[in-house]
Amino acid sequence: MQVAILCGGLGTRLREETELKPKPMVEIGHKPILWHIMRLYSHFGHNDFVLCTGYKADVIKQYFLNYQYHSQDIEIDLKTSKVTKLDHSEEFLPWTIRIQNTGIHTLTGSRLKRAMRYIDDDIFLATYGDGVANIDINAVIRHHRDAAKLATVVAVRPSSRFGELALDGDTVTSFNEKPQTGSGWINGGFFVFSKSIFENLPDDDAITLEEGVLQKLSDAGELSVYRHEGFWQCMDTQREMNLLEEYWQSDNAPWKLW
Repeated sequence: MQVAILCGGLGTRLREETELKPKPMVEIGHKPILWHIMRLYSHFGHNDFVLCTGYKADVIKQYFLNYQYHSQDIEIDLKTSKVTKLDHSEEFLPWTIRIQNTGIHTLTGSRLKRAMRYIDDDIFLATYGDGVANIDINAVIRHHRDAAKLATVVAVRPSSRFGELALDGDTVTSFNEKPQTGSGWINGGFFVFSKSIFENLPDDDAITLEEGVLQKLSDAGELSVYRHEGFWQCMDTQREMNLLEEYWQSDNAPWKLW
């Protein structure tokens, strides 16, 4: 199943890191957080990616164009311009990656709308390019099919500054983006979508995924929820980046299922 990843935001809360690169390229354990997210999906057999880029899109393009050189020791002969790989320690990754520039200021719902030109399947996966979790992706897909709704959102239980979900059984009844106070389940940023949702959106840059898509789906009773009780962490701040790095360096990264 194809995976669309939102990679185009400015990452203003991590400005020291994102002055020269987009937030999905901020490194955890010497690898971009985007790589960690893609490894999670790949672990469950989903290797066809559409990267919805915007801010500093060329950094993402250059990384994957030169992926093997980034990942291995190399020898460069400047006289002949010959490049030789000195080791083959990097595991082969069977990824197909479509990198689409969806615009610097385009909002998240509009980015996914633009990505539909590269989405071939009637159902696809989507996530943000700045959060990791130990989610069983295939369990989410099974839940989505059983729920028979247009979309599924993964709900998690961290701090209350994210979009809070009111639930009735396996259906989302209200989607309150970033409440001032509250507790309980929040939007974890991992989704299963029917392609028709985005094909029917108007062609403009100003549609948010949260209010422009998820809120309307919840109002219509078409947003199913998969509750994830395990690890989840986004990377909005320097503190959160340091926390993820500590997990990785201690060889105790909960999202490393591969």
